[in-house]
Amino acid sequence: MTQLVALPLWLVALLSTLALVAVLEWVLLPSVRWYFRRKVRGVLDEISVRLRIEVPPFKLTRRQALIDRLVSDPRVLAAADAVARGEGAPRDVVLQRVDRYAREIVPAFNAYVYFRFGYWVAKTIAKAIYRVRLGYTDAAALAAIHPRSTVVFVMNHRSNMDYVLVSFLAAERVALSYAVGEWARIWPLQGLIRAMGAYFVRRNSGDPLYRMVLQRYVQMATEGGVPQAMYPEGGLTHDGRLREPKLGLLDYMLKGFDPRGERDVVFVPVGINYDRVIEDRTLLRKLDPHAAPRSLAASTGIAVRHLGHVLLQGALGRRFRHGYACVNFGAPLSMRAWVARQRVDFRALDDAARRPAVAAVGRALMDRIGEVVPVLPVPLVASVLLRDPSGGLSELELKAAVNALIEDIEAAGGHVYVPRQDRDYAITVGIRMLTLRHLVSESEGLFRAVPGELATLAYYANSIAQFTGAARAEALPTTLAAELAA
Repeated sequence: MTQLVALPLWLVALLSTLALVAVLEWVLLPSVRWYFRRKVRGVLDEISVRLRIEVPPFKLTRRQALIDRLVSDPRVLAAADAVARGEGAPRDVVLQRVDRYAREIVPAFNAYVYFRFGYWVAKTIAKAIYRVRLGYTDAAALAAIHPRSTVVFVMNHRSNMDYVLVSFLAAERVALSYAVGEWARIWPLQGLIRAMGAYFVRRNSGDPLYRMVLQRYVQMATEGGVPQAMYPEGGLTHDGRLREPKLGLLDYMLKGFDPRGERDVVFVPVGINYDRVIEDRTLLRKLDPHAAPRSLAASTGIAVRHLGHVLLQGALGRRFRHGYACVNFGAPLSMRAWVARQRVDFRALDDAARRPAVAAVGRALMDRIGEVVPVLPVPLVASVLLRDPSGGLSELELKAAVNALIEDIEAAGGHVYVPRQDRDYAITVGIRMLTLRHLVSESEGLFRAVPGELATLAYYANSIAQFTGAARAEALPTTLAAELAA
């Protein structure tokens, strides 16, 4: 019993590794899982009591269970069979594609990550860059939404900061699920975005099998009452104006909508605007057909120089945040009320007949979004200066013209955000922002638009063009004007 036994070194290493794996699997990992489950339950209990947020069971379902449900969905399997026959491929190979698509799309929502880490990060970033303001809210209409409804926030898309801004401002009321483009599928951002409840979308995929998998996930989430956020425009605006709606995700949500079902689908229009969009010049560059594409190194260099400039200004005590960022929430649109008023049943329509019916909803949503886009100081000042780009206005003349424009916009039903309830201060902020960026110059007491920056000024003026009635290509250089008119 006490004799020494000689073992080969490789066997000792193997046994030690197996012992370590056993300890991890049976002792440490269960403890870690229990700890994080307790943390998540604590967060859910807190938000249900303090914030009165009810996270739908669908959103809390284990990711693997949702993937299995999606892969075994009858309509997905029927689409897989059709693709297998059409391509002459083995059914198992096609089902592997389905599984890959499902794993790509389905999020892995984590309440602790969303309400603890995500909220803090979004709040910190947003407030570090902007003076964040919640403007107009149709509180009575929002409070009247039935609690069993599936709420979908639909918003204009001006910047990639939109995700951060709306998540931060809405986090005390709802846990949003975003449709995120392929740009975010990079490590480690991908894992964090999944944990925040977002799902990835291939914007222009022509694969019918992928579209069916995505469609069924969106429909399952909608039927499960998951609060969602989407951009009907389908991408960032390049010229500053609202774009025509893309109908893909909207069609997925509506084609199976049952007006007599358990849940109504309620769209809440959200208007977003900024005194400065970080990507403004990059977006405008896409409108110029003669502009050469920038390399990754060039884009990185620009970002680093901008960051260095901001840090230097901060060290010298001259740093201003990028003005105001404001979000408005408008009157919701109930699909039950819509289908009753329009006498339409999306389920009964084939693709050709359903397309114009969904397009009508898309146009109505974009109209409502346009009505609640915040009117901020920079777009106001830019709009006035672009009336006569070659002329000049004294400070008194400029403020009088902006004041008159504010009166017109408010008479048209627009929501003007006036910081400190002081119009004179608001206009001063707009002028200061534009002069600091060298978009507007001051000479001999007169303010003028800088000739080489008319496109950038028009970009900001276009954000409120639905209220001012400005011409689409006003004040743009020839190449950009031609592109916008196309």
